Amino acid sequence: MRIPRIYQADAVQQGQVLTLSDSAFQHSVKVLRLQPGHELELFNGQLRGYFRARLLEVGKRQASVELYDFFPHDNESPLRVHIGQAMSRGERMDYAVQKATEMGMASMTPLFTERCEVKLQGERQDKRLQHWQQVAISACEQCIRPVLPDIHEPMLLKDWLHSVEADLKLVLHHRTVSPLRELPRPGSVALLIGPEGGLSEEEIAQAEAAGFLPVTLGPRVLRTETAPVTALSVCQLLWGDL
Repeated sequence: MRIPRIYQADAVQQGQVLTLSDSAFQHSVKVLRLQPGHELELFNGQLRGYFRARLLEVGKRQASVELYDFFPHDNESPLRVHIGQAMSRGERMDYAVQKATEMGMASMTPLFTERCEVKLQGERQDKRLQHWQQVAISACEQCIRPVLPDIHEPMLLKDWLHSVEADLKLVLHHRTVSPLRELPRPGSVALLIGPEGGLSEEEIAQAEAAGFLPVTLGPRVLRTETAPVTALSVCQLLWGDL
């Protein structure tokens, strides 16, 4: 049996005995049915590596583990990519978060745009943000990535355009002919991804006025959840670690 890899935010040092978080307990004990003595690999989302741990006690509602070895594992991309992702409905946004995490993005900000059909505020927005953060955690568990990307609170596009910082800022849309391969190598990139139906002409103009360069990913129109994965793949191939 493969040793399960679990996110545990307070795993910080060898010899530590701790109680598994609710989500870690649910996955390791309720789903995988692990018993005392079973081994786990725990990562805290910040250290570039993971702890080997052993289940000590398993109860009905909680379990304790002991950390006994730390193994460095640094597979973070040298290219830091921040994605401004126009929000889409349901599984499309989940897909964008999941696959962008697997492809090595550093952070993502969900965006409200002119043609965005998702309306979030208050408690509902908080729950969706927590859900997307959990999607990123699950993706890190699957792809052996010990550092979590930051999933920020949703913002209005106009506010994000003037707050994001990067060596290279790109707005992706199919109404331009500038390809990514002609741009100089950056250390960090900000990618603006539009919603289903695309960014409006005014929004593209606002992005360009804020220092974003328009680029295309080819002659075909990509879906909003496909665009960030494709763009990340190209950026990682050109300037990252693919």
